[in-house]
Amino acid sequence: MIRVNLQVKFGISYIAIIIAVLVLMNTYPLTASEDLVFRSKEATLKSSVSVMATELTGLGELNEENVASALTVAEETGISRILVTDPAGRILYDSRETDSALGRYVFYTEIVQALHGNDVFHVAFSEGAFQSRCASPVIYRSQTIGAVYAYEYDTEQATLLRNLQNTLLRISEAVLIFVVLLSLLLSRVLTRRFGILAGAIREMREGDYGRRASVGGNDEITDVAEEFNSLADRLQTTEEVRRRFVADASHELKTPLAGIRLLSDSILQNEDIDKATVREFVGDIEQESERLTRITEDLLRLTRLDSDAADAAEPVELSPVVERAVHMLRLVAQERGVALSCEIERGGVVLASGDEAHQIVYNLTENGIKYNRRGGFVRVRLGGDESTVVLTVEDDGIGIPPDDLPRIFDRFYRVDKMRSRAYGGTGLGLAIVSDTVRRRGGSVEAAARAGGGSVFTVRLPRAAEKGDERT
Repeated sequence: MIRVNLQVKFGISYIAIIIAVLVLMNTYPLTASEDLVFRSKEATLKSSVSVMATELTGLGELNEENVASALTVAEETGISRILVTDPAGRILYDSRETDSALGRYVFYTEIVQALHGNDVFHVAFSEGAFQSRCASPVIYRSQTIGAVYAYEYDTEQATLLRNLQNTLLRISEAVLIFVVLLSLLLSRVLTRRFGILAGAIREMREGDYGRRASVGGNDEITDVAEEFNSLADRLQTTEEVRRRFVADASHELKTPLAGIRLLSDSILQNEDIDKATVREFVGDIEQESERLTRITEDLLRLTRLDSDAADAAEPVELSPVVERAVHMLRLVAQERGVALSCEIERGGVVLASGDEAHQIVYNLTENGIKYNRRGGFVRVRLGGDESTVVLTVEDDGIGIPPDDLPRIFDRFYRVDKMRSRAYGGTGLGLAIVSDTVRRRGGSVEAAARAGGGSVFTVRLPRAAEKGDERT
């Protein structure tokens, strides 16, 4: 299929429209003017012939002498030629002095029809002149005693019509040239802006997410370019996050894998290794495997959140979820010497899945225990108001530096990477909490606690409880 350039399409469209307008401009005025002249000729010539026929009617019988006497005023009418015939068609009067047809018989169509009692008129524009023919019978006592025939050859009005036609043609030529140039200019300007936009799209398709389209103007094309630039900003941000995520994920997965490989190679290559050392290495391999499993599970959970493949939302009462998570982590807290407490000020129902609710409470509480000190505390409180359920996890642990607070919920972000790995963190727990809460219409905030430590606050919309008729 032949591809037609958009500029050519616009140019042809503009020119076709203008040509149609010019054709109409060159035909309608001429046709209207010609029709107006025709009607004027008909009225004038018929009136003159009618007057002459009336003059001849009073003669009773027509002959060359009395007709010539009766039509002495015919020369003043400006008519090119006047003929008067008897009932047989013989010419009794001819106003043309040279090559007169006096005495001859004439059988012009108009004269024949007039001798049959009909008024006849014909006009045509040809050979650069208006040629008008009119004939009328001369009737005496209900008998046709002859016919009057008039022929007019008018070049003056024909010249005016030709001048009008030439003027219109010159105007049309000038307009056509101007429109062609203007259409080429406009189509070039328009298609150039489309070309800029198309070029930006092609470069982005090839991976240049920093490309932006600047088309100028203030119209629909500008709106399209702005929407494209906005989309490019989002794609660039998404691509940067994706690349950073892939790099961080690869790095996080590589670390336990490298440890497993190093420990397994040490066992395989050392034939004299004792059982205690083997058990120690195997224990380390198990720890790295568990860490690898945690990272993989967290990555899968985040992938499900990103693809909107998470479990369907249902009403979940948070009070038993909080109590169960605190109960599960109480032994871990005791081993680390951290006092873990739970306070339910007001229960609440939220729309989420049971697993999501558990992950939110468990991850925040576990972080408070991990990044704490012996003798410290973690307090979990559940409260809120009529419209919002508020979960607060407060600790007096190592805290979060102010510069790190804005990025604490980023994926794989750690305040202290070495210490985080030592505690078994993947750098994904808080990201999972943030994405889950946001997906369920809530918000999560991290702040420094006065006196040391951190405070995490989760707010979720309160849902109607069972038996509650509120909507």
